Amino acid sequence: MQTSAVPDLAHTHARPVHWLATAAAMAAVVAGAGLLQPAAATATQTGVRAAAAPASAPDAAAVTLPLECAGTPSVVAKRASGDLDGDGSPETVVVAHCKAGSGTPPSGVYVLARSERSGPRVVATLVAPAERRSVGALAVHEGSITANLFGYSSADVPSCCPDQEENAEWRWQGGKFVRSAPPEARGR
Repeated sequence: MQTSAVPDLAHTHARPVHWLATAAAMAAVVAGAGLLQPAAATATQTGVRAAAAPASAPDAAAVTLPLECAGTPSVVAKRASGDLDGDGSPETVVVAHCKAGSGTPPSGVYVLARSERSGPRVVATLVAPAERRSVGALAVHEGSITANLFGYSSADVPSCCPDQEENAEWRWQGGKFVRSAPPEARGR
C-alpha cells in the first residue's frame, strides 16, 4: 500500500461544534429567505373591463300591486324571473290575488321591472283580475312568459270551479308585451 504524501488533515473530523455552527448558518439562511420576499405582483391588463355584477330581479314585496281587495290582504301566489326585454336586467312576473277564505279568487299577472330612480314597479298587466282568471303554471324561458289560465264559460259557473283552460304566451315586441294568438279555450 502506498502512503499519502499529504499529511493527515485533523480538521476534517466533524465535531459537535461544527454541526452546531452549520445548523445556525442554515437557520439564518432560511430566516433571511422568509424575510426577504419579492414585492407583490402588480401586472394589470389594459383594455379589459370588469364585468358588472348581475342585477337582481325585482322583489314583489317591494311593490304595491294594482289589486282591489276591499281591506283583505293580497297574496303573491307564483313568481318567475328572467330577462324579458333583452336589456340584460331581469324582470319578475308575479301572479297575485286577494286572499279569500274559500273559492278561487281571480288572479292578476303582472310584470315588475327595476327602475334606477324609483326602485321596482309594475310595468305591465298581462291578465287583469276583472277577467276572472286563475293561473296554474307560470314560467319565464328565453324571454317568453307562459301561463296556464283557467276561466269560466259563463257567469253562471261558480267561482270555485273554473271550467275552461288555455295556455297563454307573451313576448316583448315593439316596446310592449304581445300575447301570441290564443288557441281555442277548451273545457275541462
